[in-house]
Amino acid sequence: MSLFAGTHFIASAHDAHELPPDVGSEIAFAGRSNAGKSSAINSITHRNRLAFVSKTPGRTQTINFFACGANRRLVDLPGYGYAAVPKHERAHWGTLISTYLSRRSSLKALVLIADARHPLSVMDEQLLGWYAPYGQPVLVLLTKSDKLGRQAALNALKSAEAVLTSRYPAATAQLFSAVSGTGLRAAQGLLHGWLK
Repeated sequence: MSLFAGTHFIASAHDAHELPPDVGSEIAFAGRSNAGKSSAINSITHRNRLAFVSKTPGRTQTINFFACGANRRLVDLPGYGYAAVPKHERAHWGTLISTYLSRRSSLKALVLIADARHPLSVMDEQLLGWYAPYGQPVLVLLTKSDKLGRQAALNALKSAEAVLTSRYPAATAQLFSAVSGTGLRAAQGLLHGWLK
């Protein structure tokens, strides 16, 4: 996808006043720590080291912005659900993320990263429920699907779709793997359309 060629880091925000100008279009990536968010961003943009991949969950402690064309951005939100992060820092992230999601007029869609090997977590559903009233599209990428057999992967997809259909009608789900490339073109196509 030519839109993602040359995607590059432009800014980090640890506080709301540090957010870049609210113009153009952007898509935010959210998810539980260690669900494969950074790997998904790198895969979609064909950049190996764009988003920082770590074996230590909870390393993304700021909102990170990546430009992919004029006034078009991908946004990496801090991962949630990692207990080793101090409580005060988790509370700060929560406030920062909620401020960003509720007030950002350039935000066009949300990509929720969830590990295909596990059901959607309580925190995943809380985020979806909180974001649902805005009526914007949500793509749930079920990552690490290469670690499941075909039938297990399909069952994981059906389970996620059942939750989304009943509670979050603006959300869709698909299997994804940064390793095998499963779902990559479909994800790029959706993001491309939303950013335009």
